[in-house]
Amino acid sequence: MRIKELTAALEAWAPRSLQEDYDNCGLQVGDPESVVSGALVCLDCTEQVVEEAARLGCGLIITHHPVIFRGLKSLSGGGHVERTLLAAVRHGIALYAFHTSLDNVLDGVNGEIASRLGLTGVRVLAPKPGQLRQLVVFVPKDHAEALRNALFAAGAGAVGGYDECSFTTDGVGTFRAGAGAQPFVGRVGERHSEPEVRMEVLVPVTHERAVLAAMRAAHPYEEVAYNLVHMANEHQGVGAGLLGELPATLSEEAFLARVKEVFGLHVVRHTRLLGRPVQRVALCGGAGSFLIGRAKAVGADMYLTADVKYHEFFGADGRLVVADIGHYGSEQFTMHLIQRRLRELFPTFAVRLTENVTDPIHHF
Repeated sequence: MRIKELTAALEAWAPRSLQEDYDNCGLQVGDPESVVSGALVCLDCTEQVVEEAARLGCGLIITHHPVIFRGLKSLSGGGHVERTLLAAVRHGIALYAFHTSLDNVLDGVNGEIASRLGLTGVRVLAPKPGQLRQLVVFVPKDHAEALRNALFAAGAGAVGGYDECSFTTDGVGTFRAGAGAQPFVGRVGERHSEPEVRMEVLVPVTHERAVLAAMRAAHPYEEVAYNLVHMANEHQGVGAGLLGELPATLSEEAFLARVKEVFGLHVVRHTRLLGRPVQRVALCGGAGSFLIGRAKAVGADMYLTADVKYHEFFGADGRLVVADIGHYGSEQFTMHLIQRRLRELFPTFAVRLTENVTDPIHHF
């Protein structure tokens, strides 16, 4: 299979446009046209992981954390990043990073954590603004339904838990076709009045190109009159962290014990227990201390994340319990998530999980 086929499937799930500004998702080493017979999935790509991929005959490594994260001024093997890249090039293995784009979709990294904890009613904790457009298009009445169906099929019209949402108003459009035009209705050189519908739909940024292409293909006019407006509204299906509920309340001690069991942890760092039942749980895989305030604002009983610094623990302020389960611990199941999705899409393609545990932190 060509690398670009696999990466296109991944980016249809979590488009690169959803990555954070500081991130570096995408193909970092290799030719997208190359054909590979297997892929190895990991959380961190190290020299050992590259050697494992070479031994297994995997021509592609899909890593959650990018190998190339900051600018490189040389490629001489002077550090672990450079050595990993040189090993990949030496073995002819491509590297693809699937990082914060996968963090920012509902069924991504955080969705996997929530699923393993048995949370229900999950929604994005901090929805992203600037991810929506309002499409306004004018179409003859008799063609309105066909156009509406085409827009929906291309990904327009979803609002929260609803889809196929639109708004229409009736009106009359006027135009005069100039020389060389081929008007669908009316005559060249004469003003024409046509009963039309003003149709409005929401369009996610990730589907903008597909929706506009579908609009042009389904619209009968030679020149389509439309407006595409950038919206400040938050996209409820895209953003950082998740919020969900346990099916039944647990004591704080019982919930933390469950977390240790599910994630295979020896220790969980946390703020002072408050002696209150836990039902509403907020979470963010990886470094998520920036969401402590948001978790408090939505009334979470417990907030699970990683990489919380000493002074950041004070942000709990006695209003919830903040629990740090470690960066590797919180994201370890991301590999399983990626493997499962690719196996569903390409059941005859070999997708393996690395056997290298890349957690650099050990506890005595």
